[in-house]
Amino acid sequence: MLTETPSSGLADVTRDDAALRRFLHGLPGVDQVGAEARAQGLATRSIKTTAKAWAIDMSIAMVDLTTLEGSDTPGKVRSLCAKAMRPDAGAPPVAAVCVYPDLVATAVAELRGGAVQVASVATAFPSGRSSLATKLYDVRDAVAAGAGEVDMVIDRGAFLAGRYQQVFDEIVATKAECGGAHLKVILETGELATLDNVRRA
Repeated sequence: MLTETPSSGLADVTRDDAALRRFLHGLPGVDQVGAEARAQGLATRSIKTTAKAWAIDMSIAMVDLTTLEGSDTPGKVRSLCAKAMRPDAGAPPVAAVCVYPDLVATAVAELRGGAVQVASVATAFPSGRSSLATKLYDVRDAVAAGAGEVDMVIDRGAFLAGRYQQVFDEIVATKAECGGAHLKVILETGELATLDNVRRA
């Protein structure tokens, strides 16, 4: 369970790097052995037939169908959009198509009038390692092209070096650039090394 900080206390926690570090390093540790045992236990549970069909449909309906390759083309994105609207016979459409900012306009045009949303990675995806000005330009480009969601990655290098305030400030600045678009922050937990770091992130 995540610890929630009242909004009135958020300004105190984030007023400077030292305050944020004290707060994050004051969080209770995560029981790695217990968390792994719980995950293994959940993996052995079976789902009954009637619930299984519902769970599969619900899972499909929450997916961001994504293409993030250097070789992506407008044609590939149009094909992905068609698949997103009709994944398979009887299956519901996915939640969103996720593309690089330069292909957002193609996806928006293809999905216009339907239920599938357009998301775009930004902020120097996937590394998150670029200047803040470059990251924010990336966000403005995606939103201007019609993305309803911006997916940013945190700068794991900054996070692992203990520059938590930098990571926090970049999230705040990115959210401000999103305007009415939803912001999703990707933590890349596999690169954070420990569950304690994941909790802090």
